[in-house]
Amino acid sequence: MRIMGLDYGSKTVGVAVSDPLFLTAQGVEIIRRKSPGKLRQTLARIEELIREYDVDRIVLGYPKHMNNSEGERCEKTVEFKDMLVRRTGLEVILEDERLTTVMADRAMMEGGIRREDRKDYVDKLAAVFILQSYLDSCQNSEN
Repeated sequence: MRIMGLDYGSKTVGVAVSDPLFLTAQGVEIIRRKSPGKLRQTLARIEELIREYDVDRIVLGYPKHMNNSEGERCEKTVEFKDMLVRRTGLEVILEDERLTTVMADRAMMEGGIRREDRKDYVDKLAAVFILQSYLDSCQNSEN
């Protein structure tokens, strides 16, 4: 079994999965859609990845504002969470994603990825940071 991490955006969903021991997160792909409201193919692809990686729960990035308030993106994320639960029957955990995009961008700069190429990776890397944050918090609560 593995855990899936998702970075849900208006046009993309970054996907990451854990290793079988729940220690590390690896980026899988970015699911792109042409229209923000067209989620059927996105959900179908997520279901395929759940089967392929034997996923038993999902960690979904929750985009709170820096002052801890919730806005429209949080509402859309909760709607997406509800869709995932209905479609997959899996537990979906909301994980604070503040600063994950900043961390992803910084990691790419340090890795020498050109600015114009970063958009091709940022969502997948943000999903890795979301999932890794969750995995680390689970490890810390066990110690």
